[in-house]
Amino acid sequence: MPRNDTDRSDPKGLIRESYRIEGIEEPECRSIFLDWAIGVPVGEDSAEHVRQLLDRYAAGHPDHPMTKVLTEALAETPRSGRRGGARGRRSGGGAGS
Repeated sequence: MPRNDTDRSDPKGLIRESYRIEGIEEPECRSIFLDWAIGVPVGEDSAEHVRQLLDRYAAGHPDHPMTKVLTEALAETPRSGRRGGARGRRSGGGAGS
């Protein structure tokens, strides 16, 4: 079986197989996605791999829970306004200031 760029984005076929599992739900997709994410080689752009996977699967499976998980993976994480630990305590906010 020839390999292509999509195989580079999903070398173990985890994402591909998740789309084939009948009745799979979002919690299982999240678990599969985390397994996939751990396997992305250091230094590679995981967001680019996610975009490639969405390009391959989302149009044919718009309501699939893995499509939702992949889409959420590209969403920016909201930043907290507070820093934790010693830096947060030294910045003047909180009890002990």
